[in-house]
Amino acid sequence: MSGDAMSTTALQHFVLGEWVDGGADGQPYVDAVTGEQLGTTSSVGIDMGAIVDYARTVGNPAVSSLTFHERGTILRNVGKLLLDDAVKAPLYELSTRTGATSKDSWIDIDGGAGVLLTYASKARKELPNSTIMVDGAYEPLSRDDSFGAVHVRTSRSGVAVQINAYNFAVWGMLEKFAPSFLAGLPSIVKPAPQTAFLAQAAVRVIVDSGLLPDGALQLICGGPGDLLDHLDGQDSVAFTGSAATGAIVKSHPNLIAKSVHVTTEADSINSAVLTPSAAPGTAEFDLFVAEIVSEMTTKAGQKCTAIRRGFVPEAHLDAAGTAIVEALGSVIVGNPSTQGVTMGALVDGSQKQRVLDAIGELSTAAAVVSTGAHIDDLPKGAFVAPTLLAATDRHADVIHSVEAFGPVATLIPYADISEAIDLVGRGEGSLVASLYGSDVGEIAELARGIASHHGRVLVVDETMAAASTGHGSPLPMLTHGGPGRAGGGEELGGMRSVFSHMQRTAIQGSPAMLTAIGGEYITGTPTTDKGHPFKLNFDELAVGDSLTTESRVVTDEDIAHFAEFTGDTFYAHMDEEAAARSPIFGGIVAHGYLVLSFAAGLFVDPPEGPVLANYGIDRCRFATPTRPGDEVHVVLTCKRKTQLDGRGYGEVAWDTKVINQNGEVAAVYDVLTMVANAPGINGAA
Repeated sequence: MSGDAMSTTALQHFVLGEWVDGGADGQPYVDAVTGEQLGTTSSVGIDMGAIVDYARTVGNPAVSSLTFHERGTILRNVGKLLLDDAVKAPLYELSTRTGATSKDSWIDIDGGAGVLLTYASKARKELPNSTIMVDGAYEPLSRDDSFGAVHVRTSRSGVAVQINAYNFAVWGMLEKFAPSFLAGLPSIVKPAPQTAFLAQAAVRVIVDSGLLPDGALQLICGGPGDLLDHLDGQDSVAFTGSAATGAIVKSHPNLIAKSVHVTTEADSINSAVLTPSAAPGTAEFDLFVAEIVSEMTTKAGQKCTAIRRGFVPEAHLDAAGTAIVEALGSVIVGNPSTQGVTMGALVDGSQKQRVLDAIGELSTAAAVVSTGAHIDDLPKGAFVAPTLLAATDRHADVIHSVEAFGPVATLIPYADISEAIDLVGRGEGSLVASLYGSDVGEIAELARGIASHHGRVLVVDETMAAASTGHGSPLPMLTHGGPGRAGGGEELGGMRSVFSHMQRTAIQGSPAMLTAIGGEYITGTPTTDKGHPFKLNFDELAVGDSLTTESRVVTDEDIAHFAEFTGDTFYAHMDEEAAARSPIFGGIVAHGYLVLSFAAGLFVDPPEGPVLANYGIDRCRFATPTRPGDEVHVVLTCKRKTQLDGRGYGEVAWDTKVINQNGEVAAVYDVLTMVANAPGINGAA
């Protein structure tokens, strides 16, 4: 790394669009392996109010003016940048000074990049290419459909502040940055002082690339000062750390007074449960043992998701303990840059002491089974041997309340599934629990019993073990957060995480006004007839362009032929007496899919043209049965357009209504098509 990225002086901040020197007399941070002081972090003299103002006045307009797809493209490009070997190599090298092995760094650095790529993909697949999105169905508020409402989501005018823990300096930052950026907010990042040097190095790479808009990302390598005093209801705060510090953040007077949205990820006494039928010799028993060992040693146990409590049936306790101790015997603890080392150091000496103190507390209700593993002779490093305990009092509060944030786990026996559920719940809310077993009855009872206490439950059996991402791996498309002492929030969670940064607003008005605001056609809005809309390219089409087709009569012969041709001889289409007895049909009716097929025949424009493909149907409902002799026509209206960047075409959703001779809607659905851009636009030939 460059001298700026790692020095013995205070780390620089990236604020107000430039790198700024840190203040004097800052908090020291050290090399976790050697104990050598590397530098200090200080925010003395940093104007937090100016940083927030810059985020609001420069960063927010720059980010929120981009469409969801444009934001997603930026996230994708940053993610690819961080996966470039030339970029990763120095970050990995720097990461060893936090005590991380190469495997640990992969989770942090590559995992952080993976989060960006996941959200980039979800943006293009699940969000419109717009700065506003309609959320949910239209709500009619009058009988004549002249008045109704839609819910929309829009970007707030504020900033996303993140206060991060030390254990994942890159992933912890990017897993918060991705959803807030996709929501249209700039971020102010305050990493933990122990590993701020690694976060700073990653930010330096991102900022130097020029991929982000001005003001989209600012970095404070020091204390937060009066940062929280400058926030208001348009802002959000995401915190990861101890429950005690999280409580201080949540109770900050200004955050309460301004109703600032606060998400916390705090302490978590996570669990793994071996089911009664998963006896020694089964694949699930072996998987349980392997995961306990992995979770104890990966990142030296410094993971918010690490297994702290392993629940084992009383009959299997000794076997489980013996197997785990044997596996721990092959662990080599030491300098992570040394070949053969499988577990690195804790982040610093003070964290080492906290872990040792926690082991002492746990030992009041648990016996130390093993402190196995070889530790290299590095007395100044923050090394702790993987420590397995076995509870002597399974009901003692200390077992379920003290988190040794290091390579420590406690085995706890249970008598039956009911007791296992009760003991797991004693953790008062956790990020994740894993269940190991193949008996579906046992697993179902356990999963249902513990679900309310967890943000995520992983069920492991032999059939999925090879594909499993593991107990301790949060995934950006799934909830990462938990109830109770785990903080009560969702750090990740797909679009839920994005939407937590956005404003959901109910807009009431006429269909025409709601269509104009949301960009999505609503029935009752005046339409435009430009001729057949399938003859228009993507750029010529407008929301509200519509076609009313000619009519077609559905006959008995049509129904019989369709039944014979397809093999769908359901009684309602073939048996007059049985159909007459139906409380729904009251006689022979046409197949729903026959109605859709006839509708396609009425609105499809056969020659080659701008419509490239029909790739699906959404929200299809058959509202009124179509009977022999009914005359149907189609009203086809451009409902929504989504430009797909760089492909030469976009997605068009068509509001489609099949209407009979009485004006009744026989079927309603959205037809999804790909429509070519005009030549020379968006890569079109």
